Amino acid sequence: MGHTFTNLLVHMIFSTKDRLPLLDADLRSRLYPYLGGILNHLGAAPLALNGPADHVHGLVKLRAVHSIAKVIEKLKSNSTGWVHEEWPERRRFAWQEGYAAFSVSESCVAALLKYIAGQEEHHRKVSFQEELVTYLKAHGIEYDERYIWM
Repeated sequence: MGHTFTNLLVHMIFSTKDRLPLLDADLRSRLYPYLGGILNHLGAAPLALNGPADHVHGLVKLRAVHSIAKVIEKLKSNSTGWVHEEWPERRRFAWQEGYAAFSVSESCVAALLKYIAGQEEHHRKVSFQEELVTYLKAHGIEYDERYIWM
Protein backbone atom coordinates (compact mmCIF):
# COMPACT_ATOMS: atom_id res chain seq x y z
CA MET A 1 0.00 0.00 0.00
CA GLY A 2 1.58 3.27 -1.11
CA HIS A 3 -0.30 5.70 1.14
CA THR A 4 -1.13 6.06 4.81
CA PHE A 5 -4.82 6.34 5.63
CA THR A 6 -5.93 7.46 9.08
CA ASN A 7 -8.89 8.98 10.85
CA LEU A 8 -7.38 9.87 14.21
CA LEU A 9 -10.06 11.69 16.17
CA VAL A 10 -9.12 12.74 19.69
CA HIS A 11 -11.19 14.35 22.43
CA MET A 12 -8.74 16.51 24.39
CA ILE A 13 -9.47 18.05 27.78
CA PHE A 14 -7.17 20.32 29.75
CA SER A 15 -7.75 22.81 32.53
CA THR A 16 -6.48 26.10 33.80
CA LYS A 17 -3.87 25.91 36.55
CA ASP A 18 -5.54 24.90 39.81
CA ARG A 19 -8.80 24.90 37.81
CA LEU A 20 -9.18 28.62 38.45
CA PRO A 21 -12.07 30.21 36.51
CA LEU A 22 -9.75 32.33 34.34
CA LEU A 23 -11.52 31.74 31.01
CA ASP A 24 -14.10 34.52 31.03
CA ALA A 25 -16.34 35.10 28.01
CA ASP A 26 -14.06 37.78 26.54
CA LEU A 27 -11.00 35.54 26.69
CA ARG A 28 -12.84 32.45 25.43
CA SER A 29 -14.17 34.34 22.40
CA ARG A 30 -10.59 34.98 21.28
CA LEU A 31 -8.80 32.00 22.82
CA TYR A 32 -10.71 29.23 21.05
CA PRO A 33 -10.06 30.65 17.56
CA TYR A 34 -6.42 31.12 18.57
CA LEU A 35 -6.18 27.48 19.68
CA GLY A 36 -7.76 26.50 16.37
CA GLY A 37 -5.10 28.51 14.55
CA ILE A 38 -2.34 26.69 16.42
CA LEU A 39 -3.88 23.36 15.46
CA ASN A 40 -4.20 24.40 11.82
CA HIS A 41 -0.57 25.54 11.81
CA LEU A 42 0.45 22.12 13.14
CA GLY A 43 -1.51 20.43 10.36
CA ALA A 44 -4.26 19.16 12.66
CA ALA A 45 -7.95 19.87 12.10
CA PRO A 46 -9.87 21.45 14.99
CA LEU A 47 -13.45 20.19 14.74
CA ALA A 48 -14.66 21.77 18.00
CA LEU A 49 -13.16 23.84 20.82
CA ASN A 50 -15.21 25.00 23.77
CA GLY A 51 -15.46 24.91 27.52
CA PRO A 52 -16.48 26.77 30.65
CA ALA A 53 -14.33 29.08 32.77
CA ASP A 54 -11.85 26.47 33.99
CA HIS A 55 -11.17 23.97 31.19
CA VAL A 56 -11.23 23.33 27.46
CA HIS A 57 -12.64 20.48 25.41
CA GLY A 58 -11.41 19.93 21.89
CA LEU A 59 -12.31 17.45 19.21
CA VAL A 60 -9.29 17.33 16.92
CA LYS A 61 -8.40 15.28 13.87
CA LEU A 62 -4.71 14.45 13.99
CA ARG A 63 -2.41 13.23 11.25
CA ALA A 64 -0.39 10.03 11.62
CA VAL A 65 2.77 12.05 12.33
CA HIS A 66 1.27 13.85 15.34
CA SER A 67 2.01 13.04 18.95
CA ILE A 68 -0.91 13.91 21.21
CA ALA A 69 1.50 15.04 23.93
CA LYS A 70 3.37 17.37 21.55
CA VAL A 71 0.17 18.85 20.10
CA ILE A 72 -1.21 19.63 23.55
CA GLU A 73 2.17 20.97 24.69
CA LYS A 74 2.17 23.39 21.72
CA LEU A 75 -1.45 24.40 22.38
CA LYS A 76 -0.76 25.19 26.03
CA SER A 77 2.61 26.90 25.70
CA ASN A 78 1.74 29.02 22.65
CA SER A 79 -1.64 30.07 24.01
CA THR A 80 -0.21 30.98 27.41
CA GLY A 81 2.39 33.23 25.80
CA TRP A 82 -0.28 34.81 23.60
CA VAL A 83 -2.60 35.49 26.57
CA HIS A 84 0.25 37.12 28.51
CA GLU A 85 1.20 39.24 25.49
CA GLU A 86 -2.36 40.32 24.63
CA TRP A 87 -3.48 40.88 28.23
CA PRO A 88 -0.55 41.81 30.49
CA GLU A 89 -2.99 42.03 33.40
CA ARG A 90 -3.63 38.26 33.03
CA ARG A 91 -0.09 37.28 34.08
CA ARG A 92 -1.45 34.61 36.41
CA PHE A 93 -3.04 32.78 33.48
CA ALA A 94 -1.58 29.30 33.05
CA TRP A 95 -2.69 25.80 32.14
CA GLN A 96 -2.63 22.89 34.57
CA GLU A 97 0.06 20.29 33.99
CA GLY A 98 -1.30 17.21 32.29
CA TYR A 99 -4.37 16.57 30.18
CA ALA A 100 -6.86 13.89 29.23
CA ALA A 101 -7.20 12.54 25.70
CA PHE A 102 -9.62 9.93 24.42
CA SER A 103 -9.94 8.27 21.04
CA VAL A 104 -13.25 8.93 19.30
CA SER A 105 -15.05 6.75 16.80
CA GLU A 106 -16.41 8.46 13.69
CA SER A 107 -19.85 7.20 14.70
CA CYS A 108 -19.66 9.26 17.91
CA VAL A 109 -18.57 12.57 16.35
CA ALA A 110 -22.03 14.17 16.05
CA ALA A 111 -22.89 13.47 19.70
CA LEU A 112 -19.49 14.72 20.89
CA LEU A 113 -19.78 17.92 18.83
CA LYS A 114 -23.13 18.58 20.50
CA TYR A 115 -21.65 17.81 23.92
CA ILE A 116 -18.71 20.16 23.41
CA ALA A 117 -20.98 22.93 22.13
CA GLY A 118 -23.13 22.64 25.28
CA GLN A 119 -20.32 22.84 27.83
CA GLU A 120 -21.57 25.88 29.72
CA GLU A 121 -25.01 24.35 30.17
CA HIS A 122 -23.54 20.95 31.07
CA HIS A 123 -21.36 22.42 33.79
CA ARG A 124 -24.28 24.09 35.51
CA LYS A 125 -25.19 20.55 36.57
CA VAL A 126 -21.90 18.62 36.63
CA SER A 127 -18.53 19.74 38.00
CA PHE A 128 -15.33 19.36 36.00
CA GLN A 129 -14.10 16.84 38.56
CA GLU A 130 -17.23 14.69 38.18
CA GLU A 131 -17.03 14.95 34.40
CA LEU A 132 -13.37 13.92 34.19
CA VAL A 133 -13.77 10.96 36.56
CA THR A 134 -16.74 9.79 34.48
CA TYR A 135 -14.60 9.91 31.33
CA LEU A 136 -11.71 8.10 33.00
CA LYS A 137 -14.00 5.32 34.21
CA ALA A 138 -15.81 5.03 30.87
CA HIS A 139 -12.47 4.58 29.09
CA GLY A 140 -11.06 2.14 31.65
CA ILE A 141 -8.27 4.49 32.72
CA GLU A 142 -6.86 3.84 36.18
CA TYR A 143 -6.25 6.86 38.40
CA ASP A 144 -5.48 7.63 42.01
CA GLU A 145 -7.89 10.15 43.50
CA ARG A 146 -5.10 11.48 45.73
CA TYR A 147 -3.09 12.70 42.73
CA ILE A 148 -5.60 13.41 39.99
CA TRP A 149 -6.19 17.07 40.96
CA MET A 150 -2.62 18.09 41.72
